[in-house]
Amino acid sequence: MELTLNNGVTMPALGLGVFQSPPEETTAAVQTALEVGYRHIDTAAAYGNEREVGDGIRRSGLDRGDVFIETKVWVSDYGYDESLHAWDKAAGKLGVDQLDLLILHQPAPDRFEKTVAAYKALETLLADGRVRAIGVSNFMPHHLERLLAETDVVPAVNQVELHPYFAQRAVQAADTEHGILTQAWSPIGGITFYPGWGENRKNVMRDPAIAAIAQAHGKTPAQVMLRWHLQQGRSAIPKSTNPARIAENFDVFGFELSAADLAAIDALDTGVRSGPDPDVARPERFAMAIPEA
Repeated sequence: MELTLNNGVTMPALGLGVFQSPPEETTAAVQTALEVGYRHIDTAAAYGNEREVGDGIRRSGLDRGDVFIETKVWVSDYGYDESLHAWDKAAGKLGVDQLDLLILHQPAPDRFEKTVAAYKALETLLADGRVRAIGVSNFMPHHLERLLAETDVVPAVNQVELHPYFAQRAVQAADTEHGILTQAWSPIGGITFYPGWGENRKNVMRDPAIAAIAQAHGKTPAQVMLRWHLQQGRSAIPKSTNPARIAENFDVFGFELSAADLAAIDALDTGVRSGPDPDVARPERFAMAIPEA
């Protein structure tokens, strides 16, 4: 299943995420995913595993053009020249000469002038053909408005925390208004290891409403949630290093949720995020240096 971005580039709707995947497990996970049928891998400079993602893609034996590679610029590399060099680092580690999608990892509102400069570098990389599409991650509507006022290219993608317990309807509406594709990280509510954030989390995977829908379709809760994203037009990037789970998460194209199913899942939104608030500055985390290629 392909989605068409606002610049005409097509992207597989379902990708493998590698956030918190240890580097030593990432190569095998990527190779497994590509063997299963995934053609979209999402990584980031800050994950520390871009090199292993590149290794996994090469080990799959697939042609470079058959795999959609998405990665992210970290805040410590924001700024015009710095973000141009961030492309060098990412492409060098991944072992490619073009990225399919390059996005800014955080809005970083405490230094937004550097965020804007970083995005202008992405615009240059797009014009040069070093990336095929550009975008953002964790941008709330007010961050988008500020960015759009100072730049020329509308982001193709906005990747945000999005699952049945945190549906980010205002973000989805703002993205739709501007022709931006919403992409879900933590699409099944599983990426919740953020010390200091969301201590009173409930596990979406154990929700009885989702369990009932899953049972009715002979599917797992994770498969139902991924199908919910796809039927509502979003991209989703479930993360796993477990081969069986990687395969299970890709097996979501042979069934259809009813309108009642979708409404029941929509009704689970609590408005409470599990990950960090993009409006809260994290100077120590933002200062993390990204190694050279």
